[in-house]
Amino acid sequence: MKQILKGSIALILGLTSITVWANESANLGPRPVYLVNNMDDSALKTQLQQCSEGPFQRSSFSIGHRGAAMQFPEHTKESYLAAIEMGAGVVECDVTFTKDKQLVCRHSQNDLHTTTNVLSKPELAKKCTVPFTPANPATGEDAKAECRTSDFTLAEFKTLKGKMDGSNPKATTVEEYMNGTPGWRTDLYTQNGTLMTHAESAALFKAHGVKVTPELKSTAVAMPFNGFTQEMYAQKLVDELKAAGISASDSYLQSFDLNDVKYWIKNNPSFGKQAVYLDDRVYEQKDFVASKANMKALKDAGVNIIAPPLFALVDLDKKKNLVPSNYAKLAKQADLDIIAWTLERSGPLAQGGGWYYKSVSEGINNDGDAMNMLDVLAQDVGVIGVFSDWPATVTYYANCMNLK
Repeated sequence: MKQILKGSIALILGLTSITVWANESANLGPRPVYLVNNMDDSALKTQLQQCSEGPFQRSSFSIGHRGAAMQFPEHTKESYLAAIEMGAGVVECDVTFTKDKQLVCRHSQNDLHTTTNVLSKPELAKKCTVPFTPANPATGEDAKAECRTSDFTLAEFKTLKGKMDGSNPKATTVEEYMNGTPGWRTDLYTQNGTLMTHAESAALFKAHGVKVTPELKSTAVAMPFNGFTQEMYAQKLVDELKAAGISASDSYLQSFDLNDVKYWIKNNPSFGKQAVYLDDRVYEQKDFVASKANMKALKDAGVNIIAPPLFALVDLDKKKNLVPSNYAKLAKQADLDIIAWTLERSGPLAQGGGWYYKSVSEGINNDGDAMNMLDVLAQDVGVIGVFSDWPATVTYYANCMNLK
């Protein structure tokens, strides 16, 4: 990207700055306009169509989920650069660690068998926690494998190549197992899947002037791991951001573990101010019901930003229109800022959108409804950012709606 102007225009929402960087243009490609044209006729569709010529600029309302994971291997340099090109003002590195306790970007500590080519490297594949076992058609048993970052040193990890996340559970060979990319994604951009350490990702994001949202992932190994405690893990993430010259105001540390968020709030208060609690209570706790009390408890603990999945934030009214959920209303009443995840991770929406849209499936009928979801999140729920597997879509909306 080329710098055009210096400076930024900021809109302050509560404690969080939503910024469109005036010095960075964005290249959005055809998908956002495709989605807009696919919408049912409405005033929103007409408004969005009028923005098709741009120009478009980077927006921190647009968050690159694992980079641009719909078409690029997640958490690779290529995926991150694609997200930045599409105007994501914030990009995510999910953080886990290797056998020698080095922080690396992976969605899960135990996903190398589906997100990299590790199984194609016999000398490394044999080190996996669960080496590849072929499916057994006679018994109906699925193929098995589990390869953890903690199975390998950083040097070994860096010899791997990222691939599109997926596997074939009925595979009888490694080649068949690795060939599991969902049909609505693509393998066109998998020739170079360059894996990255967290420090490398921080340096990359700093160089391109984007904000960071590293997520401290739950571990597949027991903690402490060879003397490496959870607190050391959480602190090392912050230390690497500081070493890269990334300020607390440009960082949104994340975790599903509230204790991690509390650690940052207590021990790194400047970073803890924008730490994000990823709220999995809405699907992990069967009896969870949002209330004034449990939202206030988060605020009282020092949490300022909460991030649940899409379905927790949007419901349908009697006319099957998308509207804010009770959860969303209670979060705002508690003065919690909200980030939503994850747009464009559901594949085609004609069948209702799957898990992410399960609260509104009866109100979804085409891919263009992603824009309707965005509009309700932005205008009615009042989220401060949206994760997407294809950031161009959110960037388009943010520019069209002047979210500066």
